[in-house]
Formats: sequence, C-alpha cells, structure tokens
Amino acid sequence: MRNGLSLCLMATVFTVLGGAAHARCEDHVPQAKPQNTARDIVGTDLDTIVERGFIEFAAYRDFPPWSFEKDGKPTGVDIEIGKVIAEYLGVDARFNLVAAGENLDEDLRNWVWKGPIISGRVANVMLHVPYDSNYACRVEQVVFTGQYHVEGIAIAYRKDVYPDDAPVPAYFRYDQVAVENDTIADFYLTNLLGPQAGPNIHRFPTMGDAMATLSDGQIGAAMGPRSQLEYGLTGDSVVHEPPMPGFGVGKWTLGVGVHFAYRPLAYSVDDAIQAAISDGRMARIFADYGLTFSPPELR
Repeated sequence: MRNGLSLCLMATVFTVLGGAAHARCEDHVPQAKPQNTARDIVGTDLDTIVERGFIEFAAYRDFPPWSFEKDGKPTGVDIEIGKVIAEYLGVDARFNLVAAGENLDEDLRNWVWKGPIISGRVANVMLHVPYDSNYACRVEQVVFTGQYHVEGIAIAYRKDVYPDDAPVPAYFRYDQVAVENDTIADFYLTNLLGPQAGPNIHRFPTMGDAMATLSDGQIGAAMGPRSQLEYGLTGDSVVHEPPMPGFGVGKWTLGVGVHFAYRPLAYSVDDAIQAAISDGRMARIFADYGLTFSPPELR
C-alpha cells in the first residue's frame, strides 16, 4: 500500500542514501502558533469522549493484517489496539477506515488536526502512525505517542528455493523477488542494485498479491514489512531480517497520532497502550494474527 507512512520513510531512506543526514531538528523553523478560536478548534477532548461514551479512530483501509474489513466489520491488529484503548477509557470504539494520502502530512492533516476538504472529519486518534523524532519536530499540530511496535523490513522466501542459505538483498541482482509497488522495499532495492536488477524486481499492487506469488511458487522470495510478510506465509516459506546495507530506516516504531490541543487524551492513550504491553495483551493480539511482536524500548 503506497501510503503516507511508506512515503515518509522513503524520504528518510533517500536522505541517508543520497547525502548526510541533519542533526535532530537542525533545520526546523517553529511554526506560528494557532489561535484557539472556536471556529478553528477541531476534535474532542478526553472529558467529552468519556461523557458521550465512544472514541473515534482513523485506520488505513485495505491494509491487512493491520486494518481491513472482514464480513462487513473492521478487523486487524490496529483495530484490536483501538479496542484496548477504548476499554481503558471505559467507552466504545468506533473506526473509520480511511484511504491513504500521498504522504503522511496529508494523512495527519485530514484525520488528526484539520479534516478533509470533501466529506469525513478528524478522528480522536489515528492508528499506525510512524514515529520519527525529526518529523515530530516539524508537525507541531500532532502529538506522536502510544508507541506499540517496532516494524522492520524483512525477506520471505521459499525453503525449497533456498534450502541452505537465506537470501539477502544482493541475491536479487540475479534472483527474482516480489515487492509491493512504490514502497520502501521497492525503492531500496531499485537504488541498491541499480538498473541491471530491474527485470528481477516484480512489482505488485499489494503485499498480499506479492506474497501470493511466493505461495504458488512463481517467485522464490518477497521483500517488505515483516508483519505483512508473516501474514501471508504458508508452510513452504519463512521470514528473516538480514543486514540491509545502506538502509537508513530498516526499522521504525509505530504509534498513534492525537491532536496537539488534547494532551490529556494523548496521555491516557499512551497509558492504555503501555498497560497492554506490560500485561501481555499486546503480544497476544499480534500472536492471534500470526505476527512477531517487537515492543519498542521504553524511554
């Protein structure tokens, strides 16, 4: 899925591969502080959410195993995390499955702090928001909190194709690999291997489509976010995370986004997620979808 998350991370990869990275927030110019006039305020504070009895989440649509529709209902890891937050607050969870924008700025603007131009409205919490300290400096309208998982780029491969040695990125100069089009894995391999490897990189509309070619034996390997690879595994394939030379963001932390004006809500959401990590509920959610849970380091 070419979403705001992937394009935000791709920009970071390009910075690292193409030139020296800046120190944290080095080039940041503080934005003008918004005036809190009634007309400009969007979203809902924690007290109102508790009083009305429900909380609204934004999650990406058609994004298994994280958030997608099944039997007419939202499902997936992020949906379960939303339910954990709602239970902690003592309210019902409501979900809006939203289309991904061209970049993360657009997604946060539409679903956290301003609202879309046509139809829809901001959510109280947006799920599956990547945390990057430099990016957080720039987007002052959003509180980036509730970090719940460290995602990483990995390679899934068929055991019958690679019975002895698991493939690494350099193999795909000569071997075929499936990726989702216009994603981090696609961008990385294209830049790492050069044009001579172009015919070996097979691009698909979704990671699910890419994994299907692995399952039916058309291609021996697929590369992408570990969670999406694991969700598409069969008994004939496995996943590993090899070294990624020149990869600036081979791993990243997922969390949530909350409107900057509602800090008490952000604190409560973070408390709910940390409690679920501590007591094992978060690990069970991931296990239910066949995924490896990787908790972020506590700061």
